[in-house]
Amino acid sequence: MARNIDSVCRMCRREGVKLFLKGDRCFKEKCAIDRRAYIPGQHGQARRPKKASNYQLQLREKQKIKRMYGLLEKQFRNLYEKAARRPGISGHNLMAMLETRLDNVVYRMGFAKSRAQARQLVNHGHVRVNGNKVDIASYHVRVGDELTVRDKSRQNVNVMDAMESVLGRGLPGWLQVEPASFTGRVAQWPTREMIEQDVNEQLVIELYSK
Repeated sequence: MARNIDSVCRMCRREGVKLFLKGDRCFKEKCAIDRRAYIPGQHGQARRPKKASNYQLQLREKQKIKRMYGLLEKQFRNLYEKAARRPGISGHNLMAMLETRLDNVVYRMGFAKSRAQARQLVNHGHVRVNGNKVDIASYHVRVGDELTVRDKSRQNVNVMDAMESVLGRGLPGWLQVEPASFTGRVAQWPTREMIEQDVNEQLVIELYSK
């Protein structure tokens, strides 16, 4: 399976914002974007900012969202096409579909420190959805679905550390979590107001609509 093996800290620096790809490190002084707030590369500091064209703004926003959720171009384009076919605002549909991916929900519930770690938990069969093993990270959860970490995996050091660190980033209002039993539930479909991501998804819709 194709995957992006670029340095995740370089991705944050290229987009100029924290994408929270390194778990707890993103909240500490060691965060690369706090230490080197300029684009990566040999001449990163020397580059003078230029006025961005509309296309450049749209492209950068698409790259930012893709990298934030850990998707490749084909995956992201397919998700956009599904969102565009649904009734309602395409941009809001896109964000809701990104948020309801299983790997993202596992991360949001605090079972993992990052989306990459959450994807690994899912792929290795550590997560149950309504009592059944689901090892597909792109699986979309539905309202009422219950997620649990399998019994043997609850003593995993990474999972236990993640449950403690979730307090630092907070829990979305569309999810309910019982940390003691490593259980979470999708209480409702996420609205755009509930998705606290500093992105402009409308730019992505404009880019793909051309």
